[in-house]
Amino acid sequence: MTQNAPARPRTLTAPDGTAFRDLNGNGVMEPYENPRLPVDERVADLVGRMTLEEKAGLLFQTMITINTDGTLVEPEPGAPDDDPMHASTSAMVTGKLMNHFNLFGAAAPRRMAEWNNRLQDLAATTRLGIPVTVSTDPRHGFVDNPAASAHTEGFSLWPEPPGLAAIGDEELVRRYADIVRREYLAVGIRLALHPTADLATEPRWARVMGTFGSDAETVARLVGAYVRGLQGETLGASSVAAMTKHFPGAGPQLRGEDAHFPYGREQVYPGGNFDYHLIPFEAAFAAGTSQIMPYYALPVGTAYEEVGFGFNKGVITGLLREKYGFDGIVCTDWGLVTDSQILGAPFPARAWGVEELDRLTRVERILDAGADQLGGEAAPELVVELVRGGRVGVERLDVSVARLLREKFVLGLFDDPYVDADAAERICGSAEFTAAGLAAQSRSVTILKDRPAGESAPLLPLPKGIRIWVQGVDPEVAGAYATVVDLPEEADVALIRIATPHELRTEGFESFFRAGRLDFTEDELRPLLQTAAAVPTVFDIFLDRPAVIPDLAEKAAALVANYGASDTALLDVLFGRAEAQGRLPFELARSMDAVVAGDEDVPNDSGDPLFPYGHGVVLGR
Repeated sequence: MTQNAPARPRTLTAPDGTAFRDLNGNGVMEPYENPRLPVDERVADLVGRMTLEEKAGLLFQTMITINTDGTLVEPEPGAPDDDPMHASTSAMVTGKLMNHFNLFGAAAPRRMAEWNNRLQDLAATTRLGIPVTVSTDPRHGFVDNPAASAHTEGFSLWPEPPGLAAIGDEELVRRYADIVRREYLAVGIRLALHPTADLATEPRWARVMGTFGSDAETVARLVGAYVRGLQGETLGASSVAAMTKHFPGAGPQLRGEDAHFPYGREQVYPGGNFDYHLIPFEAAFAAGTSQIMPYYALPVGTAYEEVGFGFNKGVITGLLREKYGFDGIVCTDWGLVTDSQILGAPFPARAWGVEELDRLTRVERILDAGADQLGGEAAPELVVELVRGGRVGVERLDVSVARLLREKFVLGLFDDPYVDADAAERICGSAEFTAAGLAAQSRSVTILKDRPAGESAPLLPLPKGIRIWVQGVDPEVAGAYATVVDLPEEADVALIRIATPHELRTEGFESFFRAGRLDFTEDELRPLLQTAAAVPTVFDIFLDRPAVIPDLAEKAAALVANYGASDTALLDVLFGRAEAQGRLPFELARSMDAVVAGDEDVPNDSGDPLFPYGHGVVLGR
């Protein structure tokens, strides 16, 4: 086929309703299931024709990589067959019969579209020609963490979710998700591993940046808008399916440690606030979210078994399926079964609470709990062994297989899984989408303080042409707004961009998770405060978590916060070209002692915050 665009018809329908498709990419049109039949009939027909191995392959979704030229990744000689990050694409698709993949890495939008078409061509060579569902973590923000998000050149660039929450505009969130949908569709991505419905009730948690903040009602409104932006009012051929995560709410991590790691496996509720964390998921259900991802952590001190949520029958079957009536797809978080290596270091399976079980029994527990699919795993042979050994019935597989196939049919993947590479190049990162993202970045900026100590007049907005010394800002960009000088003492004002502090854990995978303390050390503060003493200084802090910054707040001439904003977006605000509308989506505590004393499951409970939830100064007032 032509990689730039599907140039010939993929499906033909005879007058009697019989449908034909080029199943093998050789120009021969063969009959296949009639697309005019109701989806449930098409699903039942296909399930009835599948082998055990084909069903097992459907139950796994793992990472897949892409070459920058848009070709499929195949291993170098001697590469391990059991490592998805280095595995042969063809071995997973035609050998393991898998057809759900989480795209890891990126290429230019045109190349991503071409890669999708090549991948779908490969899937069409399998016996049943089941098309691939391509999924992804968020790609439209500033944070690049291989376990949570993938900043991708070529897509429009937006503030991270707390920035959208700082604006608080449901319609903006719906429009943002709709733009995500259009850019994903253009390159062939049909499943978003987002939105995150977790609450930022524990300030130290490394994944606060993926949330819409700490207030359940606000998060619920925005999660609902996000799901509708991705899927529309109903799931269909123009939708991107939403996998809302991490049920039943991953925010209350013990001491804020992340459950990717053994020391962060416990989720606690000292404030008795378990139900509060369910509120955003209820909004996702109301919006029709197609999928749900349970979290890694195990609940401590609740009515539920103390095992990871992916293994937890009381949570998946009892709470999610039975209480909430959710009949969509449940996919576990990544890597519950198989130990692996990341960046050359051992990385144990997140089998919290069932560490003693072997891989086979872990899979059995996951299926018994009610999950449909195992994320981050590529071991269909384990499901085959469970069935052939009489430990899991085929009828149990069929329930999940039917759910997974139904979504593929509803999304239109069986009718045409191909995309137009020319359109991808035109749509992704278009001038319209880029401008919308830049405007949202500026709107989300939160002015925390705008009056130097002892001054009655505000510092902002800054006058054009002022002499400015910058740190953490591209001088060339700043030069479009002011005269950039070489030394602070030569400046009328200094502008310093910084980020929320964190503890350095390791040089490996852990380093992507900014965790631990939220306050600056004396050594980190000293040069900042020296500058502030020498010249009126504007500090801009990236709030990937709720920083503890009383010293900066006292000494700054102006203090602003961002949640992902380019130099241009920030300078537009500081020089009055754009209006900052952000309000804090979580409180900023006055001290680390107050953070430590708070309950992990209770929002905004530091007692006497430096800046309360919802704080934000309107310039000129």
